[in-house]
Amino acid sequence: MSLTHYRTLGRSGLVVSPLALGTMTFGPGAWNADDATARAVFDAYRDAGGNFIDTADIYSGGGSEALVGRFIKETGARDELVLATKFGFNGAASPLTATQAGGGNPNAGGAGAKNIHRALDASLRRLGTDYIDLYWMHIWDGVTPAEELVETLGALVRAGKIRYYAFSDMPAWLAMKAATIAAARGIPGPIAMQVEYSLVARDVEAEHVPAARDAGMGVQPWSPLAGGFLSGKYRRGDTAGTGRLSGANPFGDSKFADRNWDVLDVVKTIAVEVGCTPAQVALAWTMAKPGVTAPLIGARTVEQLTGNLAAASLTLDHERMARLDEVSAPPPGFSAGLASLAIRRMVFGNRDVRGWGE
Repeated sequence: MSLTHYRTLGRSGLVVSPLALGTMTFGPGAWNADDATARAVFDAYRDAGGNFIDTADIYSGGGSEALVGRFIKETGARDELVLATKFGFNGAASPLTATQAGGGNPNAGGAGAKNIHRALDASLRRLGTDYIDLYWMHIWDGVTPAEELVETLGALVRAGKIRYYAFSDMPAWLAMKAATIAAARGIPGPIAMQVEYSLVARDVEAEHVPAARDAGMGVQPWSPLAGGFLSGKYRRGDTAGTGRLSGANPFGDSKFADRNWDVLDVVKTIAVEVGCTPAQVALAWTMAKPGVTAPLIGARTVEQLTGNLAAASLTLDHERMARLDEVSAPPPGFSAGLASLAIRRMVFGNRDVRGWGE
């Protein structure tokens, strides 16, 4: 496989590479690449055949969108690229800046129609384009009804300001409800889910992945390397000064749980067996999971990007996939128990019954 082994995102006609370039590291920021390096990363991804660029209005306070828009304009690549950005976080009191404590305009954030139009117009200006290929709800606000989301975003598709839309970081039931409403009303519906998914974050397999597959939505994992934990650069018992997870970060120290170190040990062992890096093993596992379309990969250097892209050419055999599945298996929850084979045999008179798509 390579980045030019394209696939459609969900049950849609949007054709994307199997790895998407995340640009959270573009723009001002202590852990971000400088502008020249960001351009080199962008060019390296395109040179490898990649066509799927992901940004967001909150990244670097809009700086990421501005750089991505500039790079696209300078390379004349707009028609070749699938450009994705996001709305949802507050533009007046960003959680990524010190201004959050001061408060801000509540209508400058969320998933309501007022903020969606505000956010989209601002993103279009920064990106220097008149349409977005894929517009993500970055996070659900907990209050906006699915009906409003579908009507607002569907109208933007019909108006040509966006081509498709999708949901990130939302309950599975919300995405399924939106898909059902859209189908019933004959209007455009969501084509994908973007959720945290990796060897050490598999809880979405219980509800989100089955819902996505049933509704025809592709799954796009964010943080498939668990914030860099699965790259193997951290050491058990000594995680200070190693990388982003060593200091203030959205995960805290949750990635350094004992169970996760056990997972990493198996990842490292398999990396030695197949002659690659731990990061490539972790990415190859994620890419091979049912429903996954295009994991998001970010990079601060061209070398990091090149190493991650090599995972597209790595196929883990059944035995190694099984070892990774076993060591990383999350504790079964209520939904998993209901769908277990033991319960199914009880229902069907102690007979094995295989469902559609299994």
